[in-house]
Amino acid sequence: MDSRTVFVLLWMLLSSSTGIKLDGNGYVDITIAIGSKVPQDNTLIDKIKDMFTEGSNYLHQALGKKVYFKEATILVPPNWSGKEFDRASTESYEKARIRIDKAQSDEPYAHQYDECGNEAQFIHFTPNYLLNDSVIQLYGPRGKVLVHEWAHLRWGVYDEYSETKPFYHSNGRIAATRCSNFIDGLLYHPSADGSLQLCNIDQQTFLPTKGCTYFPNKNQYTDSSIMFMPSLDSVITFCQAHEHNYEAPNLQNERCGNKPTWNVIFEDSVDKDTLPSLKPMSSSPPAPTFKVVQRKQRVVCLILDVSGSMTTNPRLQQAATHLLRNIIEDQATVGIVRFSTDATLLSPLTTIDSESTREKLIKLLPSTASGSTNMCKGLNLGLQVLRTDNGVELGDEIIFLTDGEATDDIDSCSRDAIKTGAIIHTIALGPNAANALRDMATQTGGIYFTPNDQITSNQLMDAFASLTLSNGDYTKDPVQLESVGVKTSEWFNGTVSVDQTVGNKTSFVIIYQQSVPIIFIQSPSGSIYNQTEMNHDILLKTLTLNVPGTAEPGDWKYNIQTTTLQALTITVTSYAVSADVPPIIVKTRMNQQFSDGTKPLIVFAEVSQNYRPVIKAEVWATLESQSGSAQELQLLDNGAGADAFKDDGVYSRYFTKFEKGRISLKYGTAWRKPSDRIKQIQVVPLISGVVELNPPKPPVSEEPLEVGSFTRTAIGESFEVDFTTPPNFPPNKITDLSAEIQEDSVLLSWTAPGEDLDQGTAKSYEIRWSYDLQMLRESFSNGHVVNTAAVSPLEAGSVEQHSFNLSFTVQNGTTIFFAVQSEDEQNGKSETSNIAQASKILPDPNLHGISNPGLNLTVLVISLCVVTMVICFVVAVITWSVRRRKRLG
Repeated sequence: MDSRTVFVLLWMLLSSSTGIKLDGNGYVDITIAIGSKVPQDNTLIDKIKDMFTEGSNYLHQALGKKVYFKEATILVPPNWSGKEFDRASTESYEKARIRIDKAQSDEPYAHQYDECGNEAQFIHFTPNYLLNDSVIQLYGPRGKVLVHEWAHLRWGVYDEYSETKPFYHSNGRIAATRCSNFIDGLLYHPSADGSLQLCNIDQQTFLPTKGCTYFPNKNQYTDSSIMFMPSLDSVITFCQAHEHNYEAPNLQNERCGNKPTWNVIFEDSVDKDTLPSLKPMSSSPPAPTFKVVQRKQRVVCLILDVSGSMTTNPRLQQAATHLLRNIIEDQATVGIVRFSTDATLLSPLTTIDSESTREKLIKLLPSTASGSTNMCKGLNLGLQVLRTDNGVELGDEIIFLTDGEATDDIDSCSRDAIKTGAIIHTIALGPNAANALRDMATQTGGIYFTPNDQITSNQLMDAFASLTLSNGDYTKDPVQLESVGVKTSEWFNGTVSVDQTVGNKTSFVIIYQQSVPIIFIQSPSGSIYNQTEMNHDILLKTLTLNVPGTAEPGDWKYNIQTTTLQALTITVTSYAVSADVPPIIVKTRMNQQFSDGTKPLIVFAEVSQNYRPVIKAEVWATLESQSGSAQELQLLDNGAGADAFKDDGVYSRYFTKFEKGRISLKYGTAWRKPSDRIKQIQVVPLISGVVELNPPKPPVSEEPLEVGSFTRTAIGESFEVDFTTPPNFPPNKITDLSAEIQEDSVLLSWTAPGEDLDQGTAKSYEIRWSYDLQMLRESFSNGHVVNTAAVSPLEAGSVEQHSFNLSFTVQNGTTIFFAVQSEDEQNGKSETSNIAQASKILPDPNLHGISNPGLNLTVLVISLCVVTMVICFVVAVITWSVRRRKRLG
């Protein structure tokens, strides 16, 4: 290697990371990944650099000159050609926090579904958004839009506009949902021919009818807020407490307890310990520095523990066989190392170019075990194997499987391994796995598993099956349809649904413990396959059916009979039906990888197809401790409890009944009906003298995705729980409280919390109201109490409704605010709910239209009178002055 290569390599190793960091005043380790289906256009790289350079200046200005974008890495697809791309290190498409990929709409968005203040998953831009300058008219300057989405991603704040509630009542006035309150504008209803009409009032809601739009004036006297409308020229910062619109029914208020964006950033975000004490920069920030990298074909070294503790574990060889036969992609390069007391090379790096090559590698897998567990010897030999590719380990992968208990100093050699720039996946089977195994995975962008090794568990197979490295083209990644096991001496039956998005290279893998079972697999049309048509590996006790061609869509039934009491497992894997049809996939995560019991754990599963959410699915998570105890949770997409948004394809639930130790996680999914994604950014026309409409946004298909029924299974990364005493959590915060005034009674609705977060049944509710939102938010106990003696909480997830009469007559135009707290049997109280508001507006038969937001008719008449009086006064003064001058002359 020449000196330049050494320098570049050193820089990449020092800067490689899997998470964004704040280095001084500058953000570093930002990975921007371009999807592999994006055609090569090097102009796109320049546009990305321009956006971040422009955005850095906006970010610097938006947060009081405290921060800017310092360093970013652009990961280009493996099929792009060019010698100017450096070799990728731990960067990958799945780990990238900014993604450039095709989608149905060019609208930028941040994929966000966690609690307020927590980081979002990623920002999404389309290539057309970056390459087509006409989109600036729709969304505003790219750099400012980037800062808007960055605030979602990094600081977990939410939008300050609302597409579902663009207007609301505030003490008899119609107000536009916005922040700050000082944003001025007018209301118009755009007609089909492009002309603007005055808005009408809905006689049911007494708010502007659907289609009425708030048009902000182009020239404003306020500089906030970026989370409301980054397209406004005057907007350069975030809403602070003195200008925050606490009443607006937007997501920022609903999700963040009516807290201003600025306060969330400085008090609740991942940067809360750094930003308040960070001194503003004395000068403009330097331009960001960029490196452009590329990941070519995978280079993987499989490092397998064959120490004495692994003697009774045939699962290792079975799972590794599944990896080599069904998971590792064509043209990947694979090496194999085994270790115990010493380390041995079983296979040098070999390119998988045929089925025969796969079988040759499988035959080299170790079949015996003995000796001690010298992990460093295995790890060092594996790294040495990777260097035979091109002299460095940078960007290559290690799959490290062990019982987890080292007889040597794994801490010392793991630190050196992390510095190489290789991605290290670790699978620890033992109950006392070294922490260094988890650290190697988390610090290199790898995956960490501690699968349950019970005889009916299929988790080791699941772990190996999940070791893919996607480049954004999910049509090339394996999809696991089924993974289940039982211990029986009779029948083992089940159904696997093959939907219309998968079907290629479909395989059924059956593993038995002792004797060969009788197997029948029936296709949807009635064709039957038995064990005589399967590949039988007697040594591994495995039968495999490779379905010829493309598997028929529909329900496949399997019937397995055994007369011997034994463990049986089945794993079904498939690939996309074609390169043009992305498969439905399930992505999993926990909100914490380590918990001391002080903060609730949340289980997430995202079901989607090409960025479109799949809703109405049935999703279950199974959490197994190392002792073998398991808890099943049905995850919900109902917008309550742990779930942020209803029908967004993200299913979630609190996990409360955990044991101390490492816990493994597995998901099962069944389908009902999908839908399109929810939009995320505010795009409205501006007013500047004569009203001018922006170009219409391109239409987005509203057609539902029709795929029929489907099944999926997925395994999540393992996590660890360590606490002194088991935690006792109160009921979860109610996040969907709504209120409606009906004559002189009030109807409140919400989703019931549980005894422990979102599980069980709470003991009681406390409901309070006030005319003052801030008082109710900051001092709930000082609100007026509502008698709830007759209210018995329902089971968590149920719809609660409570109607009560007020002790006074509510005057027309009055707005009242309501909040709820829940209590459990241990007298633990939940956080105060979201603040719901209701206004009493009496019908006015003479009121059909509106010409200005925030003004009722009385105010309008008074205003006109005042203006008339002022004009008359000015005219009188001028007349008197003229006459006086004439007399003096």
